[in-house]
Amino acid sequence: MSKDLEVNKPEPIVSEKQLALFNISTDVKLTIRTLEAGKPVLITAFYSNGLLLLKELDKHLKRRLPNKSFQEQRAFRSQYHKLSNLILIEIVDHKLAVKKAPSIGWLEKLYPETSDFLLSFAQVQGLNSAWQWYQNGILTPVLRNKIHPYYGTYFPTRFDHLILFDNWLKHYEGPKKSAMDVGIGCGVLSFQMIKHGFQKVFGTDTNPNAIVGLTEFMGDTKLSRKIELDFGNLFGKWEKQTELIVFNPPWLPKSHDLNRMDEAIYYNENLFPDFFSAAKQLLLPNGKLVLLFSNLAQITDVTKEHPIEKELAEGGRFKLLNCFKRTVKAASDKTKRDQHWRSSEKVELWELTHK
Repeated sequence: MSKDLEVNKPEPIVSEKQLALFNISTDVKLTIRTLEAGKPVLITAFYSNGLLLLKELDKHLKRRLPNKSFQEQRAFRSQYHKLSNLILIEIVDHKLAVKKAPSIGWLEKLYPETSDFLLSFAQVQGLNSAWQWYQNGILTPVLRNKIHPYYGTYFPTRFDHLILFDNWLKHYEGPKKSAMDVGIGCGVLSFQMIKHGFQKVFGTDTNPNAIVGLTEFMGDTKLSRKIELDFGNLFGKWEKQTELIVFNPPWLPKSHDLNRMDEAIYYNENLFPDFFSAAKQLLLPNGKLVLLFSNLAQITDVTKEHPIEKELAEGGRFKLLNCFKRTVKAASDKTKRDQHWRSSEKVELWELTHK
């Protein structure tokens, strides 16, 4: 099935117009004014010129926009995203047409049909990082083998919720014939369940890249016979009841002030009601429903509402068996963003069953 799926990727840009050019000797202030006027700028000569312009744009916006609260940081990132995507770079024969540029395998892998086009410099940076993750793999504290996330697929950069889930699986004493992983992403929760003895996991995702990437990653190994995939919303095509349903949903409610919504990070108002309604039908009578969540939205004042607490109070479908919490490790020193709320952030594992 994954062969028929079209992966999400940055749309190639074709420009007929004469573009403003930027290199080390170009006036930076004038270039930023060009971007603010909504006109694209092409990076020339060296890859580092793109990094330089992004750095100057960041400094310029920080002088103009407050950047303290969570909401202000969101507004800042929205503006930065808008302007940085007007900074373009040329690709010729699947390679970046500037000196000292990284080699990015995605350019050939994702664009077999076109070898010469433009992309925004920010998109190229994203492709480059994703290629490094994909090539080198990522070690997690809960799996022996590295995961190799496909381009455009959510993967964990923090592991507190995975450790919570691993500890829960160690103490799980129910049957292990089958489980469902809703929103499988890079597959880490499914791999954990297989590691702990589950015979079959049914995974779904609305992101075609997750399905294509996992299909490629598993190949014809034992994993491919234990994990079945479906490209679909929530439970997709799966209709058979199971003893365990696992869901690591987005942790923040969707906001309307951002141009681009990442479904792995932001949830809409229907996600939780739809999920609980379908889970009621698909969970076996003594089955367990496990949700991995966080108090991030509450402590950053994005919303007072906790969707799982709301379901337990009003839904009439499930009751709480356990709620385990774990304090999140402090943000990395490399993180420039002011994340003072981190000290009170907790990840949560909610274990529910039928009422």
